Amino acid sequence: MNTVLRPSREDWPLLCRRAQQDDDLIAGRVRDILTRIKEGGEPALREIVKDIEGTVPDDFRVPEAEISGAGEIVPQRLKDAVREAKNRIEAFHRLQKPEDISLEGGGIICKRRFLPIDRVGLYIPGGSAPLFSTILMLAVPAAIAGCRETVLCTPQRRDGSIAPEILYTASLCGIREIYRLGGAQAIAAMAYGAGTIQPVDKIFGPGNRYVMKAKQLVSAEGVAIDMPAGPSEVMVLADGSADASFVASDLLSQAEHGPDSQVMLVTCSESFAEAVSLEVDRQLAALPRKSIAGAALGNSRAVILDTREDIIDFANCYAAEHLIISMEDPWKVAGGIRAAGSVFIGNHSPESAGDYASGTNHTLPTIGCARAFSGIGTESFMHGITYQELSPEGLRSISDTIVEMAEAEGLQAHAEAVRTRLS
Repeated sequence: MNTVLRPSREDWPLLCRRAQQDDDLIAGRVRDILTRIKEGGEPALREIVKDIEGTVPDDFRVPEAEISGAGEIVPQRLKDAVREAKNRIEAFHRLQKPEDISLEGGGIICKRRFLPIDRVGLYIPGGSAPLFSTILMLAVPAAIAGCRETVLCTPQRRDGSIAPEILYTASLCGIREIYRLGGAQAIAAMAYGAGTIQPVDKIFGPGNRYVMKAKQLVSAEGVAIDMPAGPSEVMVLADGSADASFVASDLLSQAEHGPDSQVMLVTCSESFAEAVSLEVDRQLAALPRKSIAGAALGNSRAVILDTREDIIDFANCYAAEHLIISMEDPWKVAGGIRAAGSVFIGNHSPESAGDYASGTNHTLPTIGCARAFSGIGTESFMHGITYQELSPEGLRSISDTIVEMAEAEGLQAHAEAVRTRLS
């Protein structure tokens, strides 16, 4: 990790930049995939899968027998862990379901109703790290919201199979419509439809740069997506009360996601930053994914600042996906945080807890979007509709206001729609 000593506030925006890679080539390839599938449907999808993977399955949909059989392959201890995590996630997300509201008075009724999105599509990475935990984070709130149909796309392995952990978790969450399909082509199939794959109303889930670019491009065409997203990231705020080995493990747990992940340590102590650096080197050597984590450390840094106030301000400038506060009186520090995807309080709250089983959601805004975007919650799978009903007396009571404003904007027909009713 690169160490930056007491940077001036003018330099903070530069330090908060994420590693950006030129993706013009990727964007061009993704646009071609999207266009071909949008115009050519399933035949085009099959051609693309054959070109990319070398083979194409007879049927993209995973048969019921394969889904049901996954439970016999997954070890019981893992099944128990998945069930416990599901229960915790379910309990927390049930509390998030928004309530309908109504206001009545003077002959005017205004209401807002929250309704589930009918059909949602989940993308679940299945490559070097099949993220079956993400199924819980997306399928559980979708079920609580009341979504009628939940579709899952995940890439097949080299032998054509799907990771049994993914199939078991999907089945546990009640998902039966699963397709062995990955990459930008999966996003295109969910966005536009392809053969037996019917289009969805909103697409959720993480993925590589091709997947994320595809989500961005289909969203520009009116297909809803969960949020803009980039590589994973964590920021740890630490002082003398923190444990260097704990902090190093948190940094590495995020770095192992991918070579373009970014991890940040912010502290007032140079000696503590050095201790963390030594711990990072020691722990990195023992990791199976050390080459990936090591590459991510090249995008990462330790920032030394003068005061707690500077640390809080810098954290708000960065707007981390995951923010860990390993400082004295951590809740007081957290009270000053205005921009973060999810906050982990104290020395015994690793980011891994939120990734799997504390109950919060791990699908979070990255690349600074936490300034304005929220992480996934139950409300992400719902949409609100407003209603109004005016009696003759209610319309008359606000008619002057409507007419005055409409005419000031030059929209005469708006004003006449009121006058016609009054006359």
